[in-house]
Amino acid sequence: MLKKLTPIITIIYSLALVTVSLIKLNNVPDIGISFGDKIFHFLAYFVLTLLWFYTFLYTFKFKSKKAVFFAAILSVLFGMVIEVLQGSITASRSLDVYDAVANTFGALLASVVLWFKSNLHVKNV
Repeated sequence: MLKKLTPIITIIYSLALVTVSLIKLNNVPDIGISFGDKIFHFLAYFVLTLLWFYTFLYTFKFKSKKAVFFAAILSVLFGMVIEVLQGSITASRSLDVYDAVANTFGALLASVVLWFKSNLHVKNV
């Protein structure tokens, strides 16, 4: 059941990320952590990569390593496009290279975790 919902969840999450990234956010609470928004970017793109990985794996029937590769590339490009759009089509947001770096690191760490997970072979004793 969850496998069938994976592409829907992934699309909804991706659209929510686009929306949150391109609208003016008012009254966002300060969490009191320096670089808190970079942590959010990192985690958001970590999750985005995981979701696209499972979509490629279950819906498009990609092999695990191919799904990791495509999920990583898609997530990194998605993050870069969003940053460029923030700088070009919004008046309230701006392009931030450090946000793009945090997005990329989140996608890459998720990819590394997924890559190692796909290499684990559990032996039955």
